[in-house]
Amino acid sequence: MKALMVSALSTDLSGCGVEERPDPVRRAGQFLVRVRAASLNYPDLLMTRGAYQLKPPLPFTPGMEMAGEVVEADSDSGFAPGDRVVCGTRLGAFAELVACEARAARAIPDHLDFAEAASIGTAYLTAYVALVRLARVEPGEWVVVHGATGGVGLAAVDLARTLGARVIATSRSADKLTVVADNYALDATLTAPGFREAVKDITGGGADVIVDPVGGDIFDESTRCIAFGGRLLVVGFTSGRIASIPTNIPLIKGFSIIGVRAGEYARQFPDRGAENLDAVWALAADRRIRPRVDRRYPLADWRSAFVAMAASDMIGKLVIEP
Repeated sequence: MKALMVSALSTDLSGCGVEERPDPVRRAGQFLVRVRAASLNYPDLLMTRGAYQLKPPLPFTPGMEMAGEVVEADSDSGFAPGDRVVCGTRLGAFAELVACEARAARAIPDHLDFAEAASIGTAYLTAYVALVRLARVEPGEWVVVHGATGGVGLAAVDLARTLGARVIATSRSADKLTVVADNYALDATLTAPGFREAVKDITGGGADVIVDPVGGDIFDESTRCIAFGGRLLVVGFTSGRIASIPTNIPLIKGFSIIGVRAGEYARQFPDRGAENLDAVWALAADRRIRPRVDRRYPLADWRSAFVAMAASDMIGKLVIEP
């Protein structure tokens, strides 16, 4: 099979390339899946640089989630060759074949194609853990989502709407925000940075919840427009700067700063992790969440996808189709 391999860590993707690799051999409790679509996530890019908390030994195939057709499965698994499944993998999705854990797989709802299905897991699980498990968002609360045109940000916008929250989406690009507003019912859009006073005016004092996958200056400004008792959710640092804060600020303003790691949450609390996965796929099956696939790339053009991710040049998800 062909697979994208990371043989050396670098900032310019020079250590990556598509190679011929032996087909994987599944173990009991696994599916062998022919990959039809694999979603690109920001951690995949960071792993090519050695800049993510998960640092797999070289060489490795990146890719955290994929969708495809079952090739082999245990006879008692409830699945058969040809069934359409989506599966979280942590590694290995950017390949033509993947051996994935059956417990991490779900049947794909009929109304979703492979690329749409592959775009749900990581983004929406992160949004679910952030908004439901950690922030406990209530209907009517004000939720600000930064980086709202990226994969996780757009998932948070979509899920917050489903939960009945009032949503303000921010991005550096006004044009991208127009596309988001045209596809998702928002209460407001704001370009960032420079959103502090507008958030306070719109919400009547401050946001109840702020979802921040950007970090840096965006985090700093967020601490100035969050309500007393608010929850500031740290999802990532796509800006490149990890922010710091004097502890007197959350003390005086009475807000919480909460770290969001959906995968680690599931590893720490396996039962709740399974419930989260079931909840997300129930929402997808009921058409209550709508992933947006921005562009699709063949495996041979993987570099274009990674370059677009590095430049945040997308609205929603980028997908590689082996």
